[in-house]
Amino acid sequence: MKKPVIVIGLGEMGSVFARAILKLGHPVYPVTRTSNLDELASEIPEPAMVLISVGENDLQPCLKQIPVAWHKNITLLQNELLPRDWEPYNLPDPTVISVWFEKKKGQDSKVLIPSPCYGANAALLVDALASLDIPAREVSSSDELEEELLIKNVYILTTNISGLITKGNVKDLWDNHIDLALEVANEVMDIQATLVGHDLNREKLIKGFEAGIDGDHEHMCMGRSAPARLARAIELADKAGLEVKKLRQIQKETT
Repeated sequence: MKKPVIVIGLGEMGSVFARAILKLGHPVYPVTRTSNLDELASEIPEPAMVLISVGENDLQPCLKQIPVAWHKNITLLQNELLPRDWEPYNLPDPTVISVWFEKKKGQDSKVLIPSPCYGANAALLVDALASLDIPAREVSSSDELEEELLIKNVYILTTNISGLITKGNVKDLWDNHIDLALEVANEVMDIQATLVGHDLNREKLIKGFEAGIDGDHEHMCMGRSAPARLARAIELADKAGLEVKKLRQIQKETT
């Protein structure tokens, strides 16, 4: 029998990964809010993978509770993810996937572009998702992973925040409101640069942003998390001493 996989967080996204992993023949042990992680870790001290698929706001509390025995097998897939989110927990090179498909209740998964991933369990993720016809790909280094995470962050934050104004899809944003999109994207990149601690290849990030747009022209800009993402971005800008005038203007106009 193949080693079991622990899945923490069984929302729409976690359920997709659980089903994919089951199709490869791995037993899947779901973890809910009422589960005792220490008890489960004593029963399964060496799983093939511990997949954490909780929401962005639940990630830090979750990581604080992860038993040490599981640290070497952690896999992360949250949005707005960067190395700073897992580095305080001394996790030895977690596997990370930047998810470029969406899953809504009652609908099949919708792919924008292949999802890049890196780490010891990257091949397992690629094979598992392939069983559901969801493309994913391994990247070659932690630096490349960081860049892929930045591309996804720029895409999510720029489309969500701009969508508070435009209300339309990503093609409409890029075709008819490109000045707004670029202004927001550059302020988002200002913030992201402070979070990773170095300058960004902005041209490459914008090309990645465009690839996401081309992956699904009908993808709506503004999800229900857009106001919270804007508020979080401004909070991070405040901590870094950034002006982000456009983001503040959008918040003022939409609240």
